[in-house]
Amino acid sequence: MNKILHNINAYIRAANYLTVAQIYLQDNFLLERPLKTEDIKPKLSGHWGTCPGINFVYGHANYLVKKHKQSAILVLGPGHGMPGLQANLFLEGTLEKYYQKAERNAEGIEYISKMFTWPYGFSSHCSPETPGLMLEGGELGYSLASAYGAVLDNPDLLAICLIGDGEAETGAIATAWHINKLIDPATNGAVLPILHVNGYKISGPAIFGRMSNRELKELFSGYGYEPFFVAAPNIHEKMLKVLETCHGRIKRIQREARKANAPFKPRFPMIILQTPKGWTTVKELRGQQIEGTILAHQVVMPTVRGDEQELQALEEWMRSYHFEELFDKEKGFAKEVLSVTPDEKLRMGDNPSMFGKHYKALVLPKAEKLAKEIGMRGEIQSNALRMLGSYLKEIFVLNKKQRNFRLLSPDETYSNRLDEVFQVTSRAFVWPHLSSDKDMAADGRVMEMLSELNLHGLAQGYILSGRHAVLATYEAFAQIFSSMAHMYQKFLKYARIVPWRLDIPSMNYVLTSTVWRQERNGYSHQNPSFISGLLEKHNDFIKVYFPVDDNSMLAVAEETLSSKNQMNVIVAGKTPEPRWLTLSEAKTQLQEDGIGIWDLANDKDPHLVLVGIGDYMTKEALAAFALVKKDEPSIRIRFVNIMRLQAACSCENTFHPQIPNAEKYFTVDKPVIVNFHGYPEVMKAMLLGVKNPQRFSVHGYQEKGATTTPFDMLVRNETDRYHLAIEIVEIAAREGVLAEDKKTMMVATYQKALGEHTEYIKRFGEDPAEIEEWQWEGVAPVTIEVADIKHEDILKNAKTIAVVGLSDKPERHSHRVAKYFQEKGYRIIPVNPNIQEVLGEKSYPSLSAIPKTVHIDIVDIFRKPEAVVECMKDIVDRGNIKTIWLAEGVNTPEAERFAQDYGLTMVTNFCIMDAYKKIEVEV
Repeated sequence: MNKILHNINAYIRAANYLTVAQIYLQDNFLLERPLKTEDIKPKLSGHWGTCPGINFVYGHANYLVKKHKQSAILVLGPGHGMPGLQANLFLEGTLEKYYQKAERNAEGIEYISKMFTWPYGFSSHCSPETPGLMLEGGELGYSLASAYGAVLDNPDLLAICLIGDGEAETGAIATAWHINKLIDPATNGAVLPILHVNGYKISGPAIFGRMSNRELKELFSGYGYEPFFVAAPNIHEKMLKVLETCHGRIKRIQREARKANAPFKPRFPMIILQTPKGWTTVKELRGQQIEGTILAHQVVMPTVRGDEQELQALEEWMRSYHFEELFDKEKGFAKEVLSVTPDEKLRMGDNPSMFGKHYKALVLPKAEKLAKEIGMRGEIQSNALRMLGSYLKEIFVLNKKQRNFRLLSPDETYSNRLDEVFQVTSRAFVWPHLSSDKDMAADGRVMEMLSELNLHGLAQGYILSGRHAVLATYEAFAQIFSSMAHMYQKFLKYARIVPWRLDIPSMNYVLTSTVWRQERNGYSHQNPSFISGLLEKHNDFIKVYFPVDDNSMLAVAEETLSSKNQMNVIVAGKTPEPRWLTLSEAKTQLQEDGIGIWDLANDKDPHLVLVGIGDYMTKEALAAFALVKKDEPSIRIRFVNIMRLQAACSCENTFHPQIPNAEKYFTVDKPVIVNFHGYPEVMKAMLLGVKNPQRFSVHGYQEKGATTTPFDMLVRNETDRYHLAIEIVEIAAREGVLAEDKKTMMVATYQKALGEHTEYIKRFGEDPAEIEEWQWEGVAPVTIEVADIKHEDILKNAKTIAVVGLSDKPERHSHRVAKYFQEKGYRIIPVNPNIQEVLGEKSYPSLSAIPKTVHIDIVDIFRKPEAVVECMKDIVDRGNIKTIWLAEGVNTPEAERFAQDYGLTMVTNFCIMDAYKKIEVEV
């Protein structure tokens, strides 16, 4: 035993020395001469205070892992202890595997020491670039939940979770202790929590540091653990024995649970490690105590570079580890140091669970088997979340043997209409069951706990170790784990580009009980800001989905649960809503930018575009469409639905727009009204990159909440059909489509309806039947086709014609047409890359080359049919061109679809000269 303790102590001394070297040194890493000012880094960063505890735990854990050949990971709560963790990764050989310069020799020591907190080097806190990590080192509180997530369905894994006493004051850790009641030892691995009590946070005492051992024991015994204390004196001997005892307890519990005996109440061990803050550092300086105080938290003696007394104290501190006994410049590390490190396959920093090596794609059900018939669009009511519950049930069945899927929800699986999963699984609960309990089992695959923070931590640990999960919660309460989600996206951003981190499943959130149907719970439950925070990120692996019915939910579920390395947010209400799409249509829309022009409400050559994003927003937009078309069929409207939005990203200097191919759906210059599920500012920011952004008007949640009726929630925030209809007719009047007196009459009608609704709900306490039972009535009234536009009106209002393919040869038809209109007083702009000038006008190689100051009314195209679409793309890119005139014989179906998609007026099979001659005859 003495030899074992000697070797472990040697290992820990080496780790401590390397930790100090990383924080302070840019030269003289082996102290081959006295320290000088120039040996110290110009800018000191890092946290020493927690590192000695990390090194102590890692050294002893290494011995346990090696002795028992135990698959284990270290989940580190105090991520600011990065130099300590990195010292251990270096000593065990893991760092060298992923960073070739980190060899276990003098050059490697120089490399890790100099590059710590150095520009383009190693970060001051734990990060995805550090092997063997599953959480960022910035925000505290998520270590214990992540550790429990990692051991789920991982029966041979031991997760040693080191929790700082400051971190233990966070709300997340305070409740995470209770996750032990959800972990079945028969089928899952085990977590060994180690609470490191060193007494201080940054500038004040830690609460746990001022509690007596009796109080600590009673607290954690009450939580259901068996606490063990490790403290001086003889701290190494105690740790060796306690770790061995804890490992034995864990194995005994697992053996008993796996004998198929009756369920029992397991009591897993945990360790309370008590050491001084900044253990082994300078004891005191200038009469002031350092070790064991707040002065040891971050960089001890931060002014050492300009203070000879501090420089001497630093050298004495480093020499106290006698690193020369542990490392030889020629031979490397001493045998007693290396004897503690496990074999390569057992290194904690290189455990397969930490790199996505357990990832297997889910076996997904055939969505077509669950898809619903559509009948008349909008007539049949559907429930998107019930469909999701059916889909998840099938996933549980198909992946029963793989055991790689979990559903997590804060006591809301029934409320969120996902309870069909309980036909094939249960809620996990290991502690005693009562006869009145429902859908509970020790090995249930649904994790319910009224702590959104810890559910996120469980999901994070489960996913980062290669398994799949769905986290469902009320939309308003997703904000509780919002900061966790933002930390996770930071981790994922770099994990995606680190070559040795493999693919992992996507993090899938389902937000239910959304803002628009929290009319009964009231204002406190109305908060769509979770999606706001994610959509403003600069990572386009963040996707937000807005399924409008059960079939589109099927398509969304299939896409998200088959994706990798993403963060997917599905936003859906749990009330019955109209069924709009077939499964095939929904899939097609997702494949085509996540955006669709719906034929049921699409006029060609629209005067304006109406956009719905979200289930309730889509229904109200279509209801507004129906209102306006009934009262004034001549107003041409295109309806667009957006089912998927994504965060922005600029990868390799290429900008990825948040709304791909926006002009294809919104046209280039038509007014657009957007009815958005969340805060309107989110969409306004996205639309700034679309051509002519000033034409967009966005409706959304205006923070006008109350306990009221569902429709009144919409009215208060002006996302209802009447407010939308009012804006439609106002735009139509402004564009000259609708007479002013007709506009006034229609607006008055809709305002009257709003007033009558308010009076009705005040009297009866519910929305009227005409609102609650509203249905889409079918095909929209026939409106004016592009072909019905009078060609002569186009020419009467035009002054400038760009002629694409204009020839300089007088006998060519394009030349004759251009000359004819030039003689009639029109300005002609030649577009032909093969000539310099024609008809006295400069020729441009493309439409986009024409100065933007030149207004173009008509583009007349004389090109082969296969080249027309490319010309039309040029028109869209340039913008502000309304009409395309195609020479006879050059039209194609592709060109017609393109013109329709982008709202362009296209005249075909009618010679432009003949159209003008018709004007002259009429005159």
